[in-house]
Amino acid sequence: MRIAIYPGSFDPVTLGHLDIIKRASAVFDKLIVAVMHNQNKVPMFDTEERMELLRRTINNLPNVEITSFGGLLADYARQQDACAIIKGLRAVSDFEYEFQMALANRKLNPELDTVFLMTSAEYMYLSSSVVKDIAVHGGNVAGFVPAEILDDIMLRTRKDG
Repeated sequence: MRIAIYPGSFDPVTLGHLDIIKRASAVFDKLIVAVMHNQNKVPMFDTEERMELLRRTINNLPNVEITSFGGLLADYARQQDACAIIKGLRAVSDFEYEFQMALANRKLNPELDTVFLMTSAEYMYLSSSVVKDIAVHGGNVAGFVPAEILDDIMLRTRKDG
C-alpha cells in the first residue's frame, strides 16, 4: 500500500488545500492529512477544531485519514509506513523552502520521498493567512474556503475580532 502524508497547519483549510488533498488521494492508496502545530503562528482554531473542519470537507474521500502529530515529520512518516510527503507549491518561493525541507527529511528518513504538486492556477494566491486576514476585517471568504466551514470561520472572527 502506497501511503503519503500531507502535513500542514490547515488554519483554516482552504480550497487550495482541498485541491491538493483530492489530487494526492487519487495518486496514493492512502493519504494521511496531518495537522501540525506551527510554533511561529498563532492559530485561529486549535488542533482538534482544525481536524474536525478537515473531516467535514473531505467526507467523500474514503482513502483520506485526518490526524495530528508532533515531532519530526520524517519520524512520523516512518511510524505510519509512508513512502511520500505531499507538498503543495504556489510559487518559486514555496519551492525554495520546501526543497530544503525535503532534503532534510530525506536525510532523516532515506526511504521517504517528497512529492510536489503545483496548485491549480485559481488558488495560486490563496493561503490560510490570506483567508484569516480577510475574515478578521469583515470580508467575504466564501470563494476561498469549503462551504462546509464558512460559518465556523465567520463565527470565530466575529467572536475573536
